[in-house]
Amino acid sequence: MTNIDDEALTFSPHDFRRIFVTDAIMNGLIPHIAQVICGHKSIDTTIGYRAAYPAESIEAHRAFIARRRSARPSEEYRIPTEEEWDAFLAHFEKRKVSIGTCARAFGAPCIHEHAGVRCSLLRPDPAQRTRLAEIRDNLIARIAEAETEGWLGEVEGLQVSLAGAEEKLRRLDRGHGQHTVVGLGVPTTRGDR
Repeated sequence: MTNIDDEALTFSPHDFRRIFVTDAIMNGLIPHIAQVICGHKSIDTTIGYRAAYPAESIEAHRAFIARRRSARPSEEYRIPTEEEWDAFLAHFEKRKVSIGTCARAFGAPCIHEHAGVRCSLLRPDPAQRTRLAEIRDNLIARIAEAETEGWLGEVEGLQVSLAGAEEKLRRLDRGHGQHTVVGLGVPTTRGDR
C-alpha cells in the first residue's frame, strides 16, 4: 500500500487494533464492549483509538433515526392535521399559570387539578417571587384563622398548600429558577476501580 505521495505505508500490530476499534464502532459495536475487548481500563483510551469523521457522524445519526422510525408505527410520522396542531399549541398556552409554568407532558391532564402551589410539576417564574411570597403569607393567615375557628379539615388542606408554596420559594432562592447541571461521570467496569 502507498499513500497519496506514492510512498510505502508501514503498519505496526498496534495500528491494526486502532483500525479494528474504528471499524467495529462504525459498524455498531458499543464503545464499552470495544473497551472490554481491548482490555482498556478507561473508555477514554478506547474512544481515542476510534477515528471520527464529521460526515460519518451525520450519517450515523441519520441511520439511527431511520432505524427508530422503522421500529415505530408509520402513522406517528405523518403531518399533523390543523386540529392536532392547534391542540398541541393550545397545550402550551394552558400550561401558563399566574406564578409560573406547569411542566406536564402534552396530552396529560394536570394530576393536581390545577392546585397551583401544591403541584410538583409547577415551575415557578422568578419574576413572580413576590406574588408567591404573598400567597405564602396569605396561607399562613388563613391557617391561623382556621385554627381559631376550629376548621381542622381546612387547616390540613391549607398546610399542604403552604408546604408547596414554601418549597417553590426555596427552589427560587436556591437557583433563581435555573436548572442545575449535575456531572454523572463516565461509566466504569470493575477493572477500572
